[in-house]
Amino acid sequence: MLEHTFVHIQGIGPRTERSLWRRGIATWDAFLQHPGCVLSRSRDPLVRDELERSRTHRGDIRFFQQRLRSAEMWRLFEAFRGRAVYLDIETSGGYEGLDEITVIGLYDGERVQTFVNGINLDAFEIAVATYDLVITFNGGPFDLPYIRRRFPGITLPPAHIDLRFFLRQLGFSGGLKAIERRMGLVREDDVTGLDGRDAVILWAAHCNGDPSALDRLVRYNTADIVHLEPLMNMGYARMKARLLEEGLYVLDSVDN
Repeated sequence: MLEHTFVHIQGIGPRTERSLWRRGIATWDAFLQHPGCVLSRSRDPLVRDELERSRTHRGDIRFFQQRLRSAEMWRLFEAFRGRAVYLDIETSGGYEGLDEITVIGLYDGERVQTFVNGINLDAFEIAVATYDLVITFNGGPFDLPYIRRRFPGITLPPAHIDLRFFLRQLGFSGGLKAIERRMGLVREDDVTGLDGRDAVILWAAHCNGDPSALDRLVRYNTADIVHLEPLMNMGYARMKARLLEEGLYVLDSVDN
């Protein structure tokens, strides 16, 4: 999808992009190799220069993150999937007068990493810095602000896809668990039905010496992050298909 994208160039919006696709100018190379005038004699040199820079920076997610609107950040997913991580946090919810992070989970498609307050939470800062793209559900208003307060000066992945808002564009409203059920995703029996309030209760139980509470809390958090991956895959495929229906008909030369 990335090399079919033109909306990262100043002055090109979705309507102009679809117009280019319908004319058969479906990729950066197609624009650069077009023998005639594409947009206008004044605009074409500027667009060509930006497309040359896009090709040069093809592997630099920061280049595109700085140029794409948040609603279009999903276009980066396939190109940078191998450097993406799914993230979710749990908090104490005011237990004992504190509202702090209790658990952070990371999942990169192969490995789950869990960071627990009072055990290894500080190791999260180094672990997350190895990724370029972070994917959350409601992370923009919730998870990431909490993390920045807990780790001042932290280097988070430069690009962020918030599935809450991305999936809403596709008609999926409500919370993560409701969307999971709609998509047929199933959790383990003893974490099915748990929510953020239960996560606070489990943390309190752990602090009060319940030996099983932390394990259940961690498995609840792990279910959150592991299920973000199929939701991201589904959302990406559906949004890409929507664009195809709106005008992109040449997609056999570049897969992503």
